[in-house]
Amino acid sequence: MTESFAAVEHLLAEHAEIETLLADPAVHADAGRARTLGRRYAELGQVVAAYRAWRDATDDVEAAAELVAEDSSFAAELPALQETAAAATEKLRRVLVPRDPDDGRDVILEIKAGEGGEESALFAGDLLRMYLRYAERRGWKTEIIEATDSDLGGYKDVQVAVKARAGATDPADGVWANLKYEGGVHRVQRVPVTESQGRIHTSAAGVLVFPEVEDAGEIEIDQNELRIDVYRSSGPGGQSVNTTDSAVRITHLPTGITVSMQNEKSQLQNREQAMRVLRARLLAARQEEEAAAANDLRRSQVRTVDRSERIRTYNYPENRIADHRTGYKAYNLDQVLDGDLEPVIRSAIDADEAARLAAAAS
Repeated sequence: MTESFAAVEHLLAEHAEIETLLADPAVHADAGRARTLGRRYAELGQVVAAYRAWRDATDDVEAAAELVAEDSSFAAELPALQETAAAATEKLRRVLVPRDPDDGRDVILEIKAGEGGEESALFAGDLLRMYLRYAERRGWKTEIIEATDSDLGGYKDVQVAVKARAGATDPADGVWANLKYEGGVHRVQRVPVTESQGRIHTSAAGVLVFPEVEDAGEIEIDQNELRIDVYRSSGPGGQSVNTTDSAVRITHLPTGITVSMQNEKSQLQNREQAMRVLRARLLAARQEEEAAAANDLRRSQVRTVDRSERIRTYNYPENRIADHRTGYKAYNLDQVLDGDLEPVIRSAIDADEAARLAAAAS
């Protein structure tokens, strides 16, 4: 751990500097800056606590070793102290691995029906309910931004904003820190409501997760690079649900990213929501480019909704949930769909952390 001293000292100094800044009322006049500083302070607080625990544990070992040299009767106490010091060393090593800088962000989560027709749309609705229940358990706020219903009550496409509870500062508790692993294809195996023969079918729904842009200035968008179309909103089957052209479709010409909104009653509201989602998608695209250029550990999410590229399987007949990236498997699917998603997500967090630790050690 000696080689990490320089990094630790630098982080301790940064923690002390931020502590001073947060004590200045003028800093809190800028809510965005205060929020960013608060998150960084909480993250560095873990480093400070781990460092102090490591230093105390190693000091205890050194003191015990000196006593043993003078009196061998103290030797029995040394192994336990060495074990504590080893655990403290590992803890410090873990917290020194850099976190994803977006962990503290809120997210926009999109669920899209894929293979399977109406059954896939119904499963998309089940996934939405799962995420809403999970968010409720975490104390997060949710907001349905846009939804395209299917004929049988599912969703062809639904977007939901998920926000952390007020006052949360620890990045590890951030919405992105937990939900970023949900991006990909989710496969379901069950007897569809439309199946008269009782046969098990396999279908899929795709989940996309974007870190939300906190400040509109973070992603600069040239209005001249946007094509904005307005049209009459429609419901299932294409029937008109609004007699005015309030729906909005915005296309970002340089990237080809297109966002459509029709849930709000006014064209202005739909445009604002569409720009909100567009910024999140542009931020995600920029981060993926940077990650690819830096050969970062962060993996791109699966963009195609195809059941051959799955991250998770939900097997209803066996009440089984299986994550194919981490090897996690449990027979409590009913509870998971009711929002008990924490163990599944924890398996992804642990796998990601192990990969980061291995990369840092290499």
